[in-house]
Amino acid sequence: MVEAWYMDESPEDQRAPHRLRPNRPVSLEQLRRLGVAYRKLDADNYETDPCLKEIRRAENYSWMDIVTIHKDKLPNYEEKIKTFYEEHLHLDDEIRYILDGSGYFDVRDKDDKWIRISMEKGDMITLPAGIYHRFTLDENNYVKAMRLFVGEPVWTAYNRPADDFPARKEYVKFLAEGAH
Repeated sequence: MVEAWYMDESPEDQRAPHRLRPNRPVSLEQLRRLGVAYRKLDADNYETDPCLKEIRRAENYSWMDIVTIHKDKLPNYEEKIKTFYEEHLHLDDEIRYILDGSGYFDVRDKDDKWIRISMEKGDMITLPAGIYHRFTLDENNYVKAMRLFVGEPVWTAYNRPADDFPARKEYVKFLAEGAH
């Protein structure tokens, strides 16, 4: 099961866990209220998994690719790692399914505090359009992830501040109304 917690403000290595002391865990319900969806799937059988097939059909995830983030596998690795860790938002949902390895997605809560979500093999996460977030590898320095999109992929990240986009305004409204 996925684990999430509030982060400390330490400037040390972004790949460290950055847990507060004492730890302040964040539940799946708290993530859901932020619009973050989580599923656990069978990553060993992703090519034939009926659950993944049904999710893709139900959510209309028509486009998919697989990316490996490791210094030996990703061109411009150091630059990409820095880019992924810049606080940003997208105009569409971000859907990631971890097939191997591990890493962290960080998201902002309603009070603009960072929550770190530890992702490992079998974890699928959907970050809603308009949520400020970032990604980093953990200390294992390796992740293989499936990226899913509705329609053609759009890779554009808008670094903070990006509050004038309709997707951000809709997300802020969603937070103000409270997820039901």
